[in-house]
Amino acid sequence: MKIKKRSDIQPASIEDSEMKGVKFYPLITSRDGAPNFALRVFEVGPNGYSPKHSHEWEHEIYIISGDGNVLTKSGKVPIEKDHALLIEPHELHQIQAGERGIAFICVVPHQGQP
Repeated sequence: MKIKKRSDIQPASIEDSEMKGVKFYPLITSRDGAPNFALRVFEVGPNGYSPKHSHEWEHEIYIISGDGNVLTKSGKVPIEKDHALLIEPHELHQIQAGERGIAFICVVPHQGQP
């Protein structure tokens, strides 16, 4: 068993032309001995956003604080604390933070972990 605290992990701040105000915490990954999935926490600052993208694997998201929107091919859908999302394989998506920012847990298979 491995037990870690988010506060003990140095986040990676990610900003480029495709994303704004993103902090990434790789909590449990293959480096920790996890055989199949990576557990990550993302914090997106006020009015920030993740990249608009799709990929061949599913992943799950659980909103732990804040609010915003998830952009889908059909448009924006409001999301807030305690919402859970299933992103299907090949589904276009982007997390857009509201004025307070948003934080979420994201679980992906190892192929989806940088």
